[in-house]
Amino acid sequence: MASQHRKPRSAGPRVAGIRPPVLATAALTSVALLSQTAHAAPADDRRPSLEEVEKKVDDLYRQAESATEKYNAAKEQTATQRWRVDGLLDDVARRTQELNTAREELGTFAAAQYRTGASVPGTATFLLADTPQDYFDQSQLMGRMTERQKSAVDDYVTEQAATMKKRQEASQSLRTLTDTQSDLRTAKATVQQKLTAARELLAQLTAQEKARLAAIEKRKQEEAARQAAALAKQQAEARAAQQESASGSGSGAGAGSASGAGTSSSSTDSAATDPAYATRADKALAFARAQIGKPYVWGATGPGSFDCSGLTQAAWKAAGVSLPRTTYDQVDAGTTVPLSQARPGDLVFFYGDISHVGLYIGNGMMIHAPKPGAYVREESVYYDGESAIHSVVRPA
Repeated sequence: MASQHRKPRSAGPRVAGIRPPVLATAALTSVALLSQTAHAAPADDRRPSLEEVEKKVDDLYRQAESATEKYNAAKEQTATQRWRVDGLLDDVARRTQELNTAREELGTFAAAQYRTGASVPGTATFLLADTPQDYFDQSQLMGRMTERQKSAVDDYVTEQAATMKKRQEASQSLRTLTDTQSDLRTAKATVQQKLTAARELLAQLTAQEKARLAAIEKRKQEEAARQAAALAKQQAEARAAQQESASGSGSGAGAGSASGAGTSSSSTDSAATDPAYATRADKALAFARAQIGKPYVWGATGPGSFDCSGLTQAAWKAAGVSLPRTTYDQVDAGTTVPLSQARPGDLVFFYGDISHVGLYIGNGMMIHAPKPGAYVREESVYYDGESAIHSVVRPA
């Protein structure tokens, strides 16, 4: 048996120093592959270009800002849910006290019956029952009760059912609160992860590369300023044409027709000539200008720092207008208008996920809290290109 197991090992004898053809071929193939890998390695390990670094950093900042808005939403939901839970718990405590009061009143009736020797077994059974209503259905006990006793029993049963319902609502709200707090932690971790990755990329740049990157950014800003100037010119021409049209229609008709033309013009340009909106917008812009130079901090709503939606919310709050906390909700808090008709005070939203917002100040410019590491500033609405602009909303 042993020789049978050893026999395959002796098959195919080989000479020392000479490999069988199959093994030799495999070795040559491995050498070739290693050689190819060695030649390919430098291409895989090359440093990214500055343009690639800039794009990656910008993408990370955008992702961080999107996660910030999710964090803001979760934080707001957590506060709302906490308030609801606290209210429910207070209500449960109040109802429990009322339930105890009703129970004490029923105990008084039972004690009185005991002293008189009437219906002791039935009353004791009633007080010990898990569901008193089951026992009350028995006509014998109901017949012995006075109207006051029946009222007390009804109050007890009603309060017991209501208290149980509120306890269930409170338990469900606590579970929802726990889920929302989990979303909050996840969003916060995502923001921190994206910001850390962006900082690490920038930290790897040499001084020369940082200077070149600053030059690239400057060229982008110059192009954005050129586009803003073009928009300002377009808006000025449109206003002049409207004024000329209104003036011509007013002077070229009689009193009756002038009145009719005036009504038509008013309905067409009411938004552009609304003094109430202009007054509120001036207050919002005054507040926003006073924040210029303060740092962007994700999740911040002032007074020392802001994120983008925190700034717009605070600015319009100074004008007496309440805006929602997040960009996702602010975009629905007014009337959408074309960019060509944007007025000072309007909200300008950016990107497909509506993760950024600024406050339009006119002439193609806005005040916004741009991104981590930057400060509240005036900037062209084209700061990230025309394609980045999502919509313009007039909030009041």
